[in-house]
Amino acid sequence: MKKTYVLDTNVILHSAQALNSFEDNEVVIPMTVIEELDKFKRNQDELGRNTRQAIRQIDALRQKGSLAKGVKLDNSLNPRKCGSLRVMVSEGRLSGSSDMSVPDNRILNVAKMLMEHEKRPVIFITKDLNLRLKADALGIPVEDFECEQVNSDELYSGVLTIPATADLMDRFHRDGFLEIPKGVTLYPNEFVMFADKLNEHHTTVGWCRHGRIEVLPNGAGEHVGGITPRSLEQRMALLLLTDPEIQVVSLVGQAGSGKTLLALAAAVEQAVNNNLYERILVSRPIVPMGKDIGYMPGGKDEKLSVWMQPIYDNLEFLMQNGGKKDPQTVRRRLDDMRRYHQLELEALTYIRGRSIPRQFIIVDEAQNLTPHEVKTIVSRAGMGSKMILTGDPAQIDNPYLDASSNGLSYLVERFKPVELHGHITLKKSERSPLAAAAAANL
Repeated sequence: MKKTYVLDTNVILHSAQALNSFEDNEVVIPMTVIEELDKFKRNQDELGRNTRQAIRQIDALRQKGSLAKGVKLDNSLNPRKCGSLRVMVSEGRLSGSSDMSVPDNRILNVAKMLMEHEKRPVIFITKDLNLRLKADALGIPVEDFECEQVNSDELYSGVLTIPATADLMDRFHRDGFLEIPKGVTLYPNEFVMFADKLNEHHTTVGWCRHGRIEVLPNGAGEHVGGITPRSLEQRMALLLLTDPEIQVVSLVGQAGSGKTLLALAAAVEQAVNNNLYERILVSRPIVPMGKDIGYMPGGKDEKLSVWMQPIYDNLEFLMQNGGKKDPQTVRRRLDDMRRYHQLELEALTYIRGRSIPRQFIIVDEAQNLTPHEVKTIVSRAGMGSKMILTGDPAQIDNPYLDASSNGLSYLVERFKPVELHGHITLKKSERSPLAAAAAANL
């Protein structure tokens, strides 16, 4: 049975493709949503781009017929399975105590009107948790916008544990590989932890390469860019980061697990020391934690220096080589890297539209990106480039995203069958005992 979906403003802000995401059902946009979109259309960020794209699509549909009566969408190759779109004006009021000057109440009122007059089921779609509570209290069926979402509780970790016997593990080391056991599903570049059934402390590790399980390369990932991994997971990450066949790597982990440091260590090793890439390009979304302090003075580089301070901190740590080098010497080396274009710090806003060949690209704090933004960024990689995305889905500062709908989680799940992709989840904080305690208990 066909349904009627009433969309909140934040659904369109989250994804410009939302209008085409409801198959052959009817999509209703309250006039209040159109009015709210008008406030975002001049923004130069992703919200503004989504707004402009959606408004252009609605205007194109207007040429086909009356939006008040409903117009067919072009969301299916089969015309009979296309949905429709309608724009409605709120009339009346929800209840005697409802303030109809509040935009959310006028949007809810449209859904309530449709429930009273439509024979088909009416469902209100919003990403606003508080608005979902209000809708439920009013008896309006309500759902989150789940397109481009993944199950964050079952996010691909990049490691699979397989019970094994001591004989099988000995054969694995002797032959250097094993065929994938029947009934076991492994993704390209996924790590395999063999655990002895009789001795839980007897384990060995391999990874899925070329359709089979192979032993880890001898010595690989054990000393990269001046650092030595502190855990097996960190060594796995460095293996992915330094493998030339793997062109996109995603690193997920809690604060202090070493995501950014490992990525920068691999970048310095390959781009600066070995000249495998022309330069290191580092970017991160400009999303403040808590209240912003306002506009920054200076040009682009001066503004970016504040947002990129965590990158400088990690690079200084790498180049100090255990505190043996003078801090001023290290800082001069970093300035030289920028001056000679070995290191480039860029805002994500300026990456759109670029083609970036032969560069080691690191996108830090990628959990604050939408799936569409991640697609835009990864598609910038040219021939010979490597793309690294790091982040923690538990630390999202973007008000329109959560652990299931952010671009980093979306990429991890959608790219896991791709041969060019490798992923690892870093579960342990290695920054300091205090940082580990904070991550575990706060």
